[in-house]
Amino acid sequence: MAHHDSSGPAGTAPTQPSAKSETATPKLSNEVELGNMAGGPAPNDIMQMARVGDIAGMEKLFEAGEYDATYADDEGITPLHWAAINNQFAMCKFLIEKGAEINRKGGESVATPLQWAAQRCHYYTVHLLLQHGADPLITDAQGYNTLHISTFNGNLLLIILLLHQGIPVDVEDAYGHTGLMWSAYKGFPACVDVFLRWGASVHAKDEQGFTALHWALVKGSAGCIQKVIEYGADRFAKTTTGKTPSITARELNTAAAWHKALYECGYDEEGNPIIPSWPGATYLLKDRRGFTTKFFFLWPFVLVWVVLVIFAGMPVYAGFPIGLLAAYTIQWVGRQVLAYAPPDMRQFEKTPWMTGIFAASLFFAGLNWLFTILPSTSFGTDGTWLWNLVFVLVYSSTAFFYVRSMVDDPGFVPKLNGIAEQKAAIDELISNWKYDEAHFCVTCMIRTPVRSKHCRRCQRCVAKHDHHCPWVYNCVGVNNHRHFFLYLISLTLAVLTYDLLTYRYFSSLTATASEQCNILAPSICRVINADSYSLLLAIWATLQLTWVSMLLFVQFIQISRAMTTYENMFGVNTRSPASLASAFTSTGAPLDPGHAPAPPAGAEVGPHGPAGHGHRHGGILKHWGRLLGVDTFIETARGRGAARKKNRNPFSRGCLANCRDFWCDPAPVFGQRETGAAVLGGQAVNYTEMYESPSAMEAVRGRRGYEAVAGDEV
Repeated sequence: MAHHDSSGPAGTAPTQPSAKSETATPKLSNEVELGNMAGGPAPNDIMQMARVGDIAGMEKLFEAGEYDATYADDEGITPLHWAAINNQFAMCKFLIEKGAEINRKGGESVATPLQWAAQRCHYYTVHLLLQHGADPLITDAQGYNTLHISTFNGNLLLIILLLHQGIPVDVEDAYGHTGLMWSAYKGFPACVDVFLRWGASVHAKDEQGFTALHWALVKGSAGCIQKVIEYGADRFAKTTTGKTPSITARELNTAAAWHKALYECGYDEEGNPIIPSWPGATYLLKDRRGFTTKFFFLWPFVLVWVVLVIFAGMPVYAGFPIGLLAAYTIQWVGRQVLAYAPPDMRQFEKTPWMTGIFAASLFFAGLNWLFTILPSTSFGTDGTWLWNLVFVLVYSSTAFFYVRSMVDDPGFVPKLNGIAEQKAAIDELISNWKYDEAHFCVTCMIRTPVRSKHCRRCQRCVAKHDHHCPWVYNCVGVNNHRHFFLYLISLTLAVLTYDLLTYRYFSSLTATASEQCNILAPSICRVINADSYSLLLAIWATLQLTWVSMLLFVQFIQISRAMTTYENMFGVNTRSPASLASAFTSTGAPLDPGHAPAPPAGAEVGPHGPAGHGHRHGGILKHWGRLLGVDTFIETARGRGAARKKNRNPFSRGCLANCRDFWCDPAPVFGQRETGAAVLGGQAVNYTEMYESPSAMEAVRGRRGYEAVAGDEV
């Protein structure tokens, strides 16, 4: 029968947290599984009928008067218990309508049907029971309520569902352990984050004085430890036996994770704040994020200028090593500042560093044109004045669209106003059998529109998300995608025009320049001696065409296909709920007839669907390839990016129509766009409010717009 058997913060916890402490995460015996039962139900086996969901057979039993919905065996287990743990949604509903006792306790664990369903993360069944009066605060024989039991498995969707029922976030089990302590002990950083954002106390202590920080050190998950510290946990809190987190980490051999988490949060190995001694440290500590953002946007201006001046002002044999040394020194200073940055900004590409490099390049190129190239080329009779005028236009256009791409809202999906609206969204998704991470963002707590994606850098869901661009330090989404494309086109034209003007400038300058230099040919020496700074700046500007041309190629192809970069690389998500393990009974039969078949037997399924990597590996070349867009360019050039994906793109209306939708969008190019507004198939849509792909929608006759068709499969 049902029983608990696992390890965690035990009622018989040791004097210090120990990875070997034994107690109880709810875990049922194998005989609960329908798959372990041979043959079909006997004609009068009410429990087996509940397990397999045989409603017709159950009705016959009730009509014959042999049993009713309140039947319980010697251990207090009812048919509702067995239906709940086997995810027999329809059977649960039938039994409840027939008068089943919804809060009846049974089994070795003395648990309710709600707790049995929660043990297996069947959140559709959990929601059904809650809607019919199941009490989530009832505790089992070991003192665990439904929230504690749900935390043992680390299922975010189930935890969020329960928290929206009004359960106190810091409700304790029989030994004073909160859900935050359990998720910290289990090593679930995402669950820890949800509890903390919900308001869980990091200072709460259990019976023996252990805090969530102590329990996080048992598992040694640096992510959990860091989250708890970020939310203000006492780094010197003592248990009843006087054990601080530092002592606990040493005794449990998790000191490495402890020290890493402390460092990421700006503390030394003893837990004391690391205070830099260099000038400006006070301002840095007052506003770490603001200081880091401003510093790493402006510091590259120093890097670009110093390297250009050194390379241009010294002989090659001296300028090259000294310039590299200067670049390394400037970057080293940046790394020192980076050590005090917020935890999510501890890498250069997670700061405005690359944005600052481009901004500096654009700034110095503009200055060089204004004070050096323009005076020498504006009065020629060969039409160079016209090219200067063109450069002014494309340079201004580049700067304008660059700034707009960087500072504009990319199309953030509006957040809901409070818990009540979030609960209503969850209830609606559950009623439509779409409560999964493809339709609900566990970070933003919103129903995610189609084509949207949660950006970990921006910490928001972006409508029609294309990609997060480190060169503009912003996401590219529905609001600023056209601005980003115009920025790329303007930049390409600006570089080409700048190169042409530089060529005209050197053509008139090199005639009188010296041919004397070290190891280069006289013709090259003449150009270098004429104006080495302008030459290097032109070469540096021309190098930008490498990544820009690849981005342009990819963007042109994607727009003609009505795809985003994310869809091009990973395929178009048609929002199929087939990956939701909780939407199926223990036999693999779908709860809702509209569902696709269950995942293959033996497939590895995580707490939120099929298991898989959420990141990609690779060395420094692959890393820079991703930053420069080389991987996307190669995939697109091979024709593999979209073609190899099985799902047909439901957003494409043909090349011409796709391009017309993008370029002829009535939203103002130079004004403010309404968030999410776009055009699809010639009709106005809003991607922050579109929740189904066009294959599940149809044009409403006599109106402009789309309307979801109830019951249609996506």
